[in-house]
Amino acid sequence: MNNSTVEAVISGHVSPSNTTDLRDLKISVLFSIVFMTVGITSNSLAIVILLKAYQRFRKKSKASFLLFASGLVVTDLFGHLINGTIAVFVYASNREWSKFDHANILCSIFGMCMVFFGLCPLLLGSVMAVERCIGVTDPIFHSTKMTSRHAKMILAFVWLFAIFVALLPIMTLRSYHIQATKTWCFLKTDQIEDWMDQFHLLLFSSLGLLSLAISFVCNAMTGITLLRSKLKSQQHRQGRSHHLEMIIQLLAIMCVSCICWTPFLVTMANIGLKKYGSQDPHETILFSLRMATWNQILDPWVYILLRKTVLRKLYRIARRCCGVEIIGLHAWEFSSIKNSLKVATISESPACSRTNTFSISQKTDTEQKCELIETK
Repeated sequence: MNNSTVEAVISGHVSPSNTTDLRDLKISVLFSIVFMTVGITSNSLAIVILLKAYQRFRKKSKASFLLFASGLVVTDLFGHLINGTIAVFVYASNREWSKFDHANILCSIFGMCMVFFGLCPLLLGSVMAVERCIGVTDPIFHSTKMTSRHAKMILAFVWLFAIFVALLPIMTLRSYHIQATKTWCFLKTDQIEDWMDQFHLLLFSSLGLLSLAISFVCNAMTGITLLRSKLKSQQHRQGRSHHLEMIIQLLAIMCVSCICWTPFLVTMANIGLKKYGSQDPHETILFSLRMATWNQILDPWVYILLRKTVLRKLYRIARRCCGVEIIGLHAWEFSSIKNSLKVATISESPACSRTNTFSISQKTDTEQKCELIETK
């Protein structure tokens, strides 16, 4: 807020333009605070859910997927916390960068955070899609090579790579720039004359679009493999049910990322391909940026809503409303893995083998359990 506006408010003589600016400033600050609070709350809830699931499946094939998902949600959480705090400070300071950022330090930090927290969810989404594709198409290789240790190494590599891309403009003696609306900082998007500035924009947009393309291809391969497996046999239902849950989550993440990020990535690529700068209105760029930031809010709700227990309840509600089974989810089992392992252990025990004897003897407890399993 500038000094003239402050003096006008104190003296009581506020012009209509100053009143409008003050009202818009309050709305912008309030919107940023609400947006940041909702994002932090939803991501924190998703982290709790994923950590509980990881404790249950830490020694199963699902553990690596849960590690990547937890890393994605944690990245979104810090993205809301850091970027949201800077945005609120900028709005509260009336976007006068020259007064609170003489050395362009805050703008550089803001720009690096925008690149890092924008690129990380896209890269992690593609890594999760590749991991599920390997887990479905080559389960033996996945069980031997994709351990929790390897998943943590891949997660750390993705973070380090995103940090490298964010630091690249500084390393090449370029700087992040205040955008036309003076509300955020990013790579240079106006009056691009240097090929290095053009390269940075194309690198960011191409990495994002490539991540979306990899996610689409891997999810398609995984879905086709699961469909073929279902048509061939009805065995291993419990394993396919967990694959189905993760595939539904991956498809939701991919759809959210495509809808939210494609406009911004395409806009940045379009700017990078034009040496004379952006021909898009600044409002269009700002609108595409706001669409991209919604990705960090919608990502955690994929894990909150698209869980097995929630999908089970929705499926039962749909059956009650329609009165018939509208979806053939024969591969979906609602028992837990623990109970399934108990059933498999008991059913495969030697005591469960049938013997054709004419004598009537008293049945053991294990045999009674076996008969009970067979009757279910």
